[in-house]
Amino acid sequence: MLENGHYNVPPGKVAMVVTDLEMTTPQFRGVPCPDGLTFTTLSRDTTAYLELFRRVGAPWLWFGRTLMDKQELTDILNDEKTGLFTLEKDGQAEALLELDFSVEGQCELDYFGLTPALIGSGAGAFLMDQAIREAFDRGIKRFHLHTCTMDSPQALGFYQRSGFTPIGRRIEIADDPRVAHGYDRDLAPHIPVIDP
Repeated sequence: MLENGHYNVPPGKVAMVVTDLEMTTPQFRGVPCPDGLTFTTLSRDTTAYLELFRRVGAPWLWFGRTLMDKQELTDILNDEKTGLFTLEKDGQAEALLELDFSVEGQCELDYFGLTPALIGSGAGAFLMDQAIREAFDRGIKRFHLHTCTMDSPQALGFYQRSGFTPIGRRIEIADDPRVAHGYDRDLAPHIPVIDP
């Protein structure tokens, strides 16, 4: 158990507070689909997935899928227990919704986000209604996710307004992808790079 106090994060690393949330009864906001958008399944093509993953997640230093072995990612994307969806605008995917049904009776919201083209349009609330519907339509008892302080400052409040309840919190330390993996050093200016 950690004592109260401050702990140094090694140079070249990032630290985040992760909050775990869950929903056991579906709750919908009833938000209509914004004009010009279409909710649809997402291609399971690994290259197309990673391109969208980067457009959605780069500002927040999402790195989980980009550092994964390509075959491992391909296997996840092609697994029938993985649900992949998007919002299309002018024929282009502008949102990422990835659901994991690998645990019986549960669904984990693995990834959820919008490209800058949709932020502030109401598309997020609409997409979350679709996520909740897709999850509970499979007869699950628990829909859960985690978010962290590296994500958008609005993320935690958004999930709570969507009906998720916080159930736990932890600290995660990881390699800073801008230092260890060649990510653009200008990404995520809210998290300063500290070189080793």
